[in-house]
Amino acid sequence: MPASILIVASILIFLIGYIWYGRFLVRKFDIDPSRQTPAHSKEDGVDYVPAKPPVLLGHHFASIAGAGPILGPIYAAVFGWVPVFLWIVIGSLFFGGVHDFASIVASIRHGGKSVGEVIEEYIGKNGKQVFLIFTWFMLILVVAVFARAVGSTFVKEPAAATSSFLFILLALLFGQAVYRLRTPLGLASAIGFVGLLGSVALGVRFPLMLSYEMWLGILFVYVFASSVTPVWALLQPRDYLNAFLLYMVMIGGVVGIFVKNPIIHFPKMTGFQTDLGTLFPVLFVTVACGAISGFHSLVGSGTTSKQLNKETDAKLIGLGGMLIEGVLAVMALITAITLVQSDYRIAVTTEGGGPIGVFASGVGSFIAVLGIPEKIGVTFAALAISAFALTSLDTATRLGRFVFQEYTEPYLKSTKLQWISNRYVGTLITVVAAGVLTFSGTGTALWPLFGSANQLLAALVLLAITVWLAKLKKKRGFVFYPMLFMFAVTLTALVLLVIQNISKGNYLLAGFGLVLFGVAVSLVIEAVRSLRRG
Repeated sequence: MPASILIVASILIFLIGYIWYGRFLVRKFDIDPSRQTPAHSKEDGVDYVPAKPPVLLGHHFASIAGAGPILGPIYAAVFGWVPVFLWIVIGSLFFGGVHDFASIVASIRHGGKSVGEVIEEYIGKNGKQVFLIFTWFMLILVVAVFARAVGSTFVKEPAAATSSFLFILLALLFGQAVYRLRTPLGLASAIGFVGLLGSVALGVRFPLMLSYEMWLGILFVYVFASSVTPVWALLQPRDYLNAFLLYMVMIGGVVGIFVKNPIIHFPKMTGFQTDLGTLFPVLFVTVACGAISGFHSLVGSGTTSKQLNKETDAKLIGLGGMLIEGVLAVMALITAITLVQSDYRIAVTTEGGGPIGVFASGVGSFIAVLGIPEKIGVTFAALAISAFALTSLDTATRLGRFVFQEYTEPYLKSTKLQWISNRYVGTLITVVAAGVLTFSGTGTALWPLFGSANQLLAALVLLAITVWLAKLKKKRGFVFYPMLFMFAVTLTALVLLVIQNISKGNYLLAGFGLVLFGVAVSLVIEAVRSLRRG
């Protein structure tokens, strides 16, 4: 079967879904372009800054599209391509798309606060505090997972390290040009795009080679600095420029798939039981960000909602961003399933280059048919992955600071310890905690826990949205049923992972899983009590 059929099918389904289902969601949430958003009502030049839709889409997409939608589908291909493809398409539209859109809308309707604010108003203060605890632990896990991913990529692809830090310098200049010198966005974007290509070329020419441990140290210093820097100065412009890099990889890859039209060699389904585990629940938590991701709600309600210019932009950025990520996930799946099964098993191992190697090699071969040397295509794809993993890393750190402040401020506001809630201390505590977890286990041990926690967070967010809609006397089945499914998947997966980590003697990760499970169940209980109270 030609792989181009999968790309065509997914793009058509997503386009129809964006128009039809997007219109449905806009009606359900009563989207009003004249209603003032927090970006205007709370504008402060640091976190609350109105952004043009293309700029904000670039920031949002760059933040959510890290390594997750690439690693997940490639790992999950062990179950066969049909179940993975179906879950990506169905999940992206009816689970992830709804989740991302709803979390942004809920946040802007509550002053740009996190989903925890919605929980406090409709479930109760205890529910909010439990949710914030879960979210902070989840973000620590995100930082640990992506720190390891970025550090490993920089060691294997030194060119990616040089380019990534040149991107940072370019973003600082772009931010100054747009927000301080008032340079027109079109002109600044054109110059930034040229600078982006120049950064890639310089990275290939002057690779930066350091040890894995040194990179981890540099990364943690960087994410600390990034978290306390005004959003307009670095995070927003860098994500906007980095989006061009991923767009180029995606366009090149999709066009290359059409031109080359590789044949799928992989079995449609390998069986319910594999080396990775059972299809339920492992398939769903392994695909992770390729279909639905709780991390997206943290981005949507943490940074995106604070920059949303109009309510109507939520459809493009929330639903649209998730569907674009779905296309990326399908492309990642194709790079795996165009291999024969024996080659795939070798390729996904560390010695074989891992999922990042599979994706980079696959995209490089697709781009090569367009007349671009395959080596450059492979390097370009690897640079894109590392750039977006780094983006997710520092976004997660900033969000961790937000959550830490939101949790501690009510307790410390009138005491001599209120300094603990400032952005510098909150960021430092978040970074240190993530550093401890980073060295507590291997990447293969952290990824399944990350996937389960990530999907469970999505279930909790859908729970909060369900309660919110119930209190408003609105129909909520389109949120309620995805929520039930995600709870069934993630709670089952967490139990299995806790048992597995205990058997291996990794008690820190087992304890981490138990904490996540416990606070999730506690929040469900609080939600049920709230609904019974009416």
